[in-house]
This record gives sequence, C-alpha cells and structure tokens, in this order.
Amino acid sequence: MSFSTVLSAAVEGLNIEFVHVEADVSNGLPVFNMVGYLSSEVKEAGERVRTAVRNSGLDFPAKRVVINLSPATLKKRGASFDLPIALAVLASLGQIPGEGLERSLVIGELGLDGSVRKVPGVLPIMMEAARKNHVTCCIVPKENAAEAALAENMRVVGVESLEQAVLFLRGGMQLPKVRRKEQHRCINTGQENDFSDICGQENVKRAAEIAVAGGHNLLLIGPPGSGKTMAARCLPGILPPMNREESMEITKIYSVMGMLDENMPLITRRPFREVHHTATRVALAGGGLVPRPGEISLAHGGVLFLDELPEFRKSVLEVLRQPLESRMIQISRVHGKYSFPAGFMLVAAMNPCPCGRYPDPGCTCTPAQIQGYLGKISQPFLDRIDLCAEASKVRYEDLSNEKKGESSAAIRQRVCRAREIQYERYRKTEIRVNAELGSRKLKEFCELGKAEQKVMEQAFSMLDLTARAYHRIIRTARTIADLDGEERIRTEHLNEAIGYRVVDRRYWRRQ
Repeated sequence: MSFSTVLSAAVEGLNIEFVHVEADVSNGLPVFNMVGYLSSEVKEAGERVRTAVRNSGLDFPAKRVVINLSPATLKKRGASFDLPIALAVLASLGQIPGEGLERSLVIGELGLDGSVRKVPGVLPIMMEAARKNHVTCCIVPKENAAEAALAENMRVVGVESLEQAVLFLRGGMQLPKVRRKEQHRCINTGQENDFSDICGQENVKRAAEIAVAGGHNLLLIGPPGSGKTMAARCLPGILPPMNREESMEITKIYSVMGMLDENMPLITRRPFREVHHTATRVALAGGGLVPRPGEISLAHGGVLFLDELPEFRKSVLEVLRQPLESRMIQISRVHGKYSFPAGFMLVAAMNPCPCGRYPDPGCTCTPAQIQGYLGKISQPFLDRIDLCAEASKVRYEDLSNEKKGESSAAIRQRVCRAREIQYERYRKTEIRVNAELGSRKLKEFCELGKAEQKVMEQAFSMLDLTARAYHRIIRTARTIADLDGEERIRTEHLNEAIGYRVVDRRYWRRQ
C-alpha cells in the first residue's frame, strides 16, 4: 500500500472539525512534503515524525512522502497531528495494517524519542467522535486517556509511545480498555471559607443566599475590612451540585484550555474564578489570533468574582455587558465567528470611594474624587446587577461574640431546595434558573397580583428604573418567593428585592 488515510480532528474554538490525514509514499527523491493549509507547528511535524519513527526502531526508507491534511480550507494548528501522520506513513509503507485504522480516530503529539505526549481538547473531540457511527476506537496519549473515557459509547486506547501504538494496531499487544473516572475535583481558584466565620453582616449573607439560589448577579459595597471579599469567597460552599450534563459542559471548556487533571478529569464542582483588576479585555472575554475562552467562559456554570471593581479599566467592564444578557460571548475574526458559553454569575466587591469611608464623616475624598471613582461603573453595567448589598463597618460586639453564625451547609440546603423548585418549574424549557428568565417568560412564570403591581409601579417611578432593572427586580422576587416556598410572588418578596436596588441608587444618585 502506498496510500493511506487516518482520521484525526482539530479544535476550532469549542467546535470540532474532523481532519483526514492522507499519506502517499512513492519512489523518488527523499522528501517529506506536507500540504493542507498548515500552521508552522504542524509543518514542523515532518522532522518530529521522521526522528520519532527511527528512534522507535521502525524503518523509514528514503522515499518521497506527501502528507495532506484535508479539508484544505481549514487552518490546522497544534501538535496533535503528529501521531496520525506517523501512523498514516507507516500504513503507507506497509508496516501496519491499514484495516485497523479505518474505524479509528487518532490524536497525539510525538517526542523525538517516540513518546506520545498530552494534547488539549481531547474531551470535545471524543464527544463529537462518539456521534459518528463509523468511529469505534480512539487512540490517544495515555495522559489524556481518562479524560477521553468520559465520552460515552467509545472505546479509548491510551498509548505511551509510537511503538506501543504500532504493536496495538498489528494485534501484538492488547491494551486495557480505559475506564471512566469521575472523582470529585475542585477548580476553585480562591480558598473556600464558611459563612459561619463572618462576623455579623446578616444582610450580606442573605443577599448572597438569594443570588446563588437564583443565579443572580451580586454587588457588595462597603468600607475596607467589612468582609466583602470573604463573603464572596464563601460562595463556593453554597453553590448547588451539578448534574452530569453541566459537568461535561464545563469539563469540555477546561479540556480545550488544557486545564484538566489527568487523574481526575471530570469537573464536578462549580467553578469560582477570581480575576485581578489588571486583567485585559482578551483575558476576560477570550480571543487572541486563534480565539480561546476567557475568564467569563471558564466561570460558566459558576461564579466570576471581580474584587475592587472600580480598579478595573472601564473598557474591560463594558465587555461584560453583552454576555451578562445573552449568556454567550461571540468573537468575530476574518476566518470565522466563535461562540463561547458565558452562563456565569457575576459577583463584584468595591469600596464606596477611594479612601473607602464615604459617606462616613471621616471620608477624606473630595466630591470630584468620589464622582470619578463611582463613575467608573456605568449605569448600563449597574442595570445588569440584580442585587446590591451594603456591608457596614464591623462592630466590636460582632467580633467578640463567640457564637458562630449560620454555616454554609445550612444555607446550601435552602439554596438546593430553591433550585429544585426552579428545575421543576422550567422542566419543559431551556431555562435553568430564575436569572435566565427573559422578558417574554416573566408574565408566564412571574405573574403579579394587583397589590404587587401597585408596589412595582411606585418603585419604577420613585427609583427611576429602566426596563432592564424592572425585570431584574421581578426575577429576584421570584427567587425570594422560591426560598420561602411560595408559589406566587407577594408584596414582601417584591419589597425585599426592591431594597437591593435602593443601595446602588443611593450611591450613584449622589454623583
């Protein structure tokens, strides 16, 4: 056989494109030509493959070798095509049977010694391959084997070297089937705390509970040392568990970024991403020459925490506006459009002024300084915040009180009950939590009585609300009602939800 084809795949954003690695070996000048719209790292595969084949004890005669990666319209990047190229060449030389590769998908990077190394994006490739009926076996690096095995209905073979892959295809080595590993893995970037460690600040704890129960965005504002950051870092302890579908969705994103643990690949806890205020727009939203997910996509299904909110550049914060509404981030490039999920819960913390004491009499900031500081947060951005809670200065009585407050475990039980109510309510829709309710669905799931409509009419006029802020109040009230186990939204639920809009109006109206 002088011609052979091996199926491989490329990751474009979060989408998978299958690539046919074609090899033709013929007599002629000893050259190794590669075609098919290749990046520099793919072109370098020729030297890696030839050296790896020789160092694996296999013959690589001086012949004319032409490699084509099809389709030619797709830019091929990365080193994951090394192993399929090597196997395609060996099949063309007759050193391995081509029949064993007909229903197989191969990915992997080669070292010069013939070792097969880990590559990113294996899980989404396996999930897509499982949907193709003619793919029955996937040959992947052994380091990626546990991750690949998460895909159902697919035989996964993990190899450590090119020699091992060749022996397997020749039938001389039986590699064990890789079994799925679903151990718990925490991907939280901050240290997990417990709400019982927070002294006082009952209103902040209540706002955090409501925010997590309904997936709402939360802004904490108050003086330095009042516990805002600590409260935010307690949120992982009350986040509800994920189902299998959500776990796979988040694991898929981390797979593309190469951030999975080879021993515990499945992510079973919601992410908590804490971003420093020096982050750029690309780091937050994703992008680059070859678009990759940013922090907002890495926080999908969990929490994105922005501490010291006004210290972020205004242009960076404005990037969040569109994904906070659509729960997707779209990045356009000349060669295509990329979509990344952004169903995250935004939690932010900030001081009320540069010195942090406003409106306390001890504040040393001028009105212009306060206005400039608060002015970094635009009104359209604030409208996308569901709850704004004020953290007051901690009292000595709270610090000296040896009695601990309510634990995160107790709060989490109430959050889980509220989430179960929402799951049953939205079972026949694509909505998961109250925060995802669109304006059209509000009337169906959040019907207000006459008394409640009167409350909202007064709030709309007195607080000068926008339509977006109006809808967010109703969504928050729906969550408060769920926490109380109430089927209908009542005036007390609306009043509490409105109270979380009064805080931001009080600070930003004074500018």
